[in-house]
Amino acid sequence: MTTKVHAYTVNAFTTALFGGNPAAVVPVVSPMSDELMQAIAEQHNLSETAFLAYLAPDRYQLRWFTPTKEVPLCGHATLATAFALDYRGDWQGETLTFVTASGELTVQRLNGALCVEFPSVPMAAIDHLAAVEQALGVDVMSMHQPEENAWQMVCELANQAAVEACDPDFSALAEATALGVAVTAKGDTHDFVSRFFIPQLGINEDPVTGSAHCQLTPFWAAKLGKSRLVARQLSSRGGDLTCELKGNRVQLSGNCSLFAEGVLHLPSAE
Repeated sequence: MTTKVHAYTVNAFTTALFGGNPAAVVPVVSPMSDELMQAIAEQHNLSETAFLAYLAPDRYQLRWFTPTKEVPLCGHATLATAFALDYRGDWQGETLTFVTASGELTVQRLNGALCVEFPSVPMAAIDHLAAVEQALGVDVMSMHQPEENAWQMVCELANQAAVEACDPDFSALAEATALGVAVTAKGDTHDFVSRFFIPQLGINEDPVTGSAHCQLTPFWAAKLGKSRLVARQLSSRGGDLTCELKGNRVQLSGNCSLFAEGVLHLPSAE
């Protein structure tokens, strides 16, 4: 006996069918074990699979799994989940609320885009880590990481060309740090650009990383003296984000494109 569960593949932070960052979205109708959710995420083999469970109208519990591990925050899969709920007709009001390991996240519709509010993640400069710089294969101007509960770090490069040229040794990078690594610089046509690597979680390069922009937004807002920024993640798929620093929150806005919907045939609980 199997249980049928719907699933959606949504490309976040893009209007292109094959752009942005794809996430799988799985609405949970009956309880799933952590082991089952992890197995589903491994099977999907996308950077994140989101699992949402209904709590009340326009209010859901939300969790995110990479192919190897649950993570505390994922921006693009949150945007993808909001899009999937809207597509299903399950988002009825103005504001959608997700209860997550990183607190409550809210989503609103704005001019055809979706706007998600996340906690802002302030960072502090850290000592230069030569092993990280060597693994990245580019000169790093400065290194920063969150002041508390760090699971990502930011490396500032000289310019957009340096970000584009970055060609990491992923095995060496995984050995050099336990953190995901964002490389960033002032953009040629955007306020800033970035790329994001986290081989420790089975993701060499993430196409578009919302959680990294919770750090990049306050970082660049301080450097550029403005609270609203336009960003581009320079992965092969590429993605565009509008980022706004609102006190201790970061609002990320972007579009989504539905790629696929289907049914998972899972083991029955009986």
